[in-house]
Amino acid sequence: MARPRWQTIVAVGAYPATLACAFALFAALTTVWPVAVAAYAAALGAAGMVLLHEAAHPYRRQWRPNASTVRADIAFMLAVQVALPYLLSITIVLGAAEWLAGRGLAAERIWPQHWPLAAQAALLLLAADLPRYWLHRACHRFRPLWRLHAVHHSVAGLYWLNVGRFHPLEKAAQFAVDTLPFALLGVGPEALALYFVFYAANGFYQHSNCAVRLGPLNYLVSGPELHRWHHAADPRLANANYGNNLIVWDILFGTRFLPAGREVGRLGLANRRYPAGFLAQLATPFAIDPDRAGIDQAAPA
Repeated sequence: MARPRWQTIVAVGAYPATLACAFALFAALTTVWPVAVAAYAAALGAAGMVLLHEAAHPYRRQWRPNASTVRADIAFMLAVQVALPYLLSITIVLGAAEWLAGRGLAAERIWPQHWPLAAQAALLLLAADLPRYWLHRACHRFRPLWRLHAVHHSVAGLYWLNVGRFHPLEKAAQFAVDTLPFALLGVGPEALALYFVFYAANGFYQHSNCAVRLGPLNYLVSGPELHRWHHAADPRLANANYGNNLIVWDILFGTRFLPAGREVGRLGLANRRYPAGFLAQLATPFAIDPDRAGIDQAAPA
């Protein structure tokens, strides 16, 4: 049966349209609101568009979350994606900047602040994704890091809100490689905000349950068609597509994977009894083996 024309239009056009709307909303709001507030508002607007896409044209209906999953993901989003980065920014970033300045090591002039804002944001995307790529690969290779990262892979179905499901210790490591260095280099708040808008909008789509067809964009961005394979339960399929925002480093280092004519199968971990709640998952890296069929309270790290 042929797909209705409106579904094809949504599958092809919704992702670029959402990004365009988010950037336009950010630009409009910066004329009346502080940059940080405008960036958060643009990110919320993008989340709303992704939510509408999921409702109208889902990729898999069985991926729709239950109430307990939504509650856990709200807790992760607020605690790990909002509160923790703010806490790290006002402690580590400011403290490190002061320490460097006191020793004559401040590096604010290294960043090309004279470039156009869009060019700065593009450079930030490319540069920040490189250390995140290698951190992500390390999280799948080294056992202690995998135990932390397994929290993110514990979901059995993707939808827009579980983009924020990360253990706080892994989030701190991400912050150390993709935010702290650039804050110390003196990246301006406007460029950081523009980067954040793309980071948020793409992230919501990347983990969404939206039927999409990104076509050539799959060679530039790390979108949902690629990222679903990264969440496959089979590690032979999941150990690919490590890019956070972009897929260019996966292409360069040979880890991009998007098989033609195939759909991803089961998602999640080998341990199907892995706890799903917010508080429980704060402790799981230290108590539970994500790769065993049952719960192992004494599994070695």
